[in-house]
Amino acid sequence: MKVLKIKWQRLVSHEDMTCQRCRATGSEVHKAVEKLRRSLGPLGVKVVLEEKVLTPDACSKDISQSNRIWIAGKPLEEWFGAKVGKSPCSTCCGELKKDVECRTVEIGGKVYETIPEVFIIQAGLLAAIEIIKS
Repeated sequence: MKVLKIKWQRLVSHEDMTCQRCRATGSEVHKAVEKLRRSLGPLGVKVVLEEKVLTPDACSKDISQSNRIWIAGKPLEEWFGAKVGKSPCSTCCGELKKDVECRTVEIGGKVYETIPEVFIIQAGLLAAIEIIKS
């Protein structure tokens, strides 16, 4: 069976909490992975989700690494030619004890703080085509 790896990483506090933006993206990731598993399993593609926790110390050095998704080793934004941006995130500001602008993604002219399930599924299907061909 061929493997489609989806990796999602986000900031997790010392109290094992994550911000609203990351929590919402996590929900979207889990829904997308389940749909991809049901769709791709019969085609011989196993979907594997890896969740990586980033500490507050790591994020205070580079917050842009939080709430990031890779599909088959490629950042989600590359599957769409999307732009990466940032916007204020009050939840992370409290955790990191400083003003923080967290990752956003612009797809089709619209800016997303939470990555919608549909884009994760679309990128997963594009990656699956490449995996099946190889």
